[in-house]
Amino acid sequence: MDSEAPNPLGEFLRARRARLRPEEVGMAIQSRRQVPGLRREEVARLAGLSVGHYIRLEQGRERHPTQQTVKSLAHALRLDEAAVVELYRLARPIEGRRRPDRVERVGTRVLRLLNDWTSAPAYVLGRSQDVLVRNPLAEALHSRFTFGNNMLHMIFLDPAGREFFHEWDLTARAAVHELRQSAREAPVEQRVRELIGELSIGSADFRRLWAEREPRGAIVQGSRFFHPGVGELHLKSEIFPITSAPGQRLIAQPADPGSSSAEALALLSTLSVQP
Repeated sequence: MDSEAPNPLGEFLRARRARLRPEEVGMAIQSRRQVPGLRREEVARLAGLSVGHYIRLEQGRERHPTQQTVKSLAHALRLDEAAVVELYRLARPIEGRRRPDRVERVGTRVLRLLNDWTSAPAYVLGRSQDVLVRNPLAEALHSRFTFGNNMLHMIFLDPAGREFFHEWDLTARAAVHELRQSAREAPVEQRVRELIGELSIGSADFRRLWAEREPRGAIVQGSRFFHPGVGELHLKSEIFPITSAPGQRLIAQPADPGSSSAEALALLSTLSVQP
């Protein structure tokens, strides 16, 4: 491997172990240390990894560790929630040598319908709440999200989530309810298991909601959103199951005609076409 090749995961791991003192992780200092922070073999031992495995990660010779390895590294390095999110982003963990989940694609007719829908934000969610495609108005509405490819990431992990979802608690509870349903319907699907593990490590709010008893009755969706370019919007989500692709749903969020939210969407549509 080219020694000059970018290795952001290795750089992250080196920086984080350099910040930890042995006494912070319960290690007794036996002799004078030549390097700041923890040694590679110490991090490996704390994470339950072989030294060789850990060295390959730091050197960039292994780019995509398993989900369990990432969990172990996050614990060993005493990462806070923001650092855990960054570790997951850099590592892009895999679940091991399993057959990959089937790729979700959006049908041509659904794409045509989506793009013809110009007066309301609309997008297609996959089985694990991955955002598979958006129309231009939804792209504009969600433009401030860094982790915008999955609705659960947007709610629980993205810094923009708390500001965008004005009724955050309602939105979060509804999203967790949907994830529980997905886990029941496809308990061995890699993407579902991956999401649950990732969110459990990255968000204390998710851990709290996931541990709660499942509520009875109808689940209320949040309907108030905020975009800094146009202000607050009241949008009722209409959900259409896509029968040609089981598990996919088309979500449209129209505003009441003549309302301030309709005016805000009209303004947002002009912002979305500006160069």
